[in-house]
Amino acid sequence: MIYRLLLICFLFISFHPKNDKTPFLIISGIAQDAGYPQIGCEKNCCKRYWEHKTKKEKVSCLALVDPATNQKWIFDATPDFIEQTHALENIQKGNLAGIFITHAHIGHYTGLMYLGREAMNAKETPVYAMPRMCDFIKTNGPWSQLISLKNIQLQKIQADSTICLTNKISVTPILVPHRDEFSETVGYLIKTENKTVLFIPDIDKWQKWSKDILTEIKNNDYLFLDGTFYSGQELERCNMAEIPHPFVKESMEMFKDLIPNQKKKIWFIHFNHTNPLLDKSSKEYKEVKNKGFNVAYENLKILL
Repeated sequence: MIYRLLLICFLFISFHPKNDKTPFLIISGIAQDAGYPQIGCEKNCCKRYWEHKTKKEKVSCLALVDPATNQKWIFDATPDFIEQTHALENIQKGNLAGIFITHAHIGHYTGLMYLGREAMNAKETPVYAMPRMCDFIKTNGPWSQLISLKNIQLQKIQADSTICLTNKISVTPILVPHRDEFSETVGYLIKTENKTVLFIPDIDKWQKWSKDILTEIKNNDYLFLDGTFYSGQELERCNMAEIPHPFVKESMEMFKDLIPNQKKKIWFIHFNHTNPLLDKSSKEYKEVKNKGFNVAYENLKILL
């Protein structure tokens, strides 16, 4: 009897989640920069929210957590920064160890304002950004005030230059082609001892990238890829050439010859409010799943 009790206690201590020190990712948001629902939208896609038929979706964001060191990092400071950091605090207590910015479009850096003295009044939160992105923050208010008041501490990074966060976790910025009006655009490669994750929420077209996306899929364990638009028919009054993204339909066609184990590595993310993938009952959502790909969702947890 005593032996059985000791065995149960050992198994509980060994396998209880609180004792798991494995790093993990949390998906903190999946929407395009302006979120879902989107301001000014009177289409059925957003009416569904105002009629209480669906939930709000926060702007695209990843959180990286290392339970072994009690550290956490966020990839992109979004307009939903308040809710996203609150949710992350409930998962992992402690100060934010850093924020990685992909580029200077509104959904990816404007959450930095909540670190300022009118809000959190943070103390030298590390913000990792590329050279043009750093210059943009330094030379434009109100962002420059975050530096002068020491709310943030800019960490200038370089493409393909690896940042070691711990002795087991590293992050590498990778340049991607995008509308670079104010800054470069990067994706991030996250590496642990066991897994690699590629995060590219924004890119113009896969064919314009200097790297081969098919090779990247084969070489990494998880890929969170630009799924902004399902097809080119979503925005009737807009010239889609002015806001290029790889349509999900295009990506699936490009990836169609991948074996099932490679397809399931792919998670589409960063959905425009018009994207039918926000509706799990849509035929488009079912098509993506039936073809072996994944659709990212908030609070998805990936062990690394």
